[in-house]
Amino acid sequence: MNDIFRGIRPLDYVLAGLMTAAGVLLMVGNVAASDEDLPHALSTTSWAVVPTFLVITLPILWRRRNILAVVGITTVATVAHVLAFGWITRCGVLLPLGFALAYAVGRFGGAWRNRLFGLAAIVVLELVMLARDASIDTVASALPVALPGIALFYGAGVLVQNRVSKHATGTVPVDQRLAA
Repeated sequence: MNDIFRGIRPLDYVLAGLMTAAGVLLMVGNVAASDEDLPHALSTTSWAVVPTFLVITLPILWRRRNILAVVGITTVATVAHVLAFGWITRCGVLLPLGFALAYAVGRFGGAWRNRLFGLAAIVVLELVMLARDASIDTVASALPVALPGIALFYGAGVLVQNRVSKHATGTVPVDQRLAA
């Protein structure tokens, strides 16, 4: 049992816990909500949306071990959740989760092909979610937030990974050599 949690750091638990707690609160809000103020009527108010949403948020716990598996599971789970439950609000959790996944792809993705696959899967995840989100008028209205956010967080992850790699190999960045 301990092997499944090998390599997970405290910040990973915090991130997964926050995403999961936010997801549970959002799904409970969907169950209790009236759709009067939403652009689209809710498809369901079933309590089944709550536990099934955990399959979307929990995999980020293992982002350091295999980010492509995490992104794949999260994307497939999102597609299944959208198909099963239709129009409900998911954007409040899945947009930040997509940003966190984009950072993790930049940070832990490794080869450029892996990073490209990871980013493509994140974009699919966001497009599927936005296509049936009850709180969003149209997919096009949310893309100016989703796509630049994914790009910025991915870039931050790449930057951090480059810094870590330089530090690990003993290569000192030019700005630090000039300051010395």
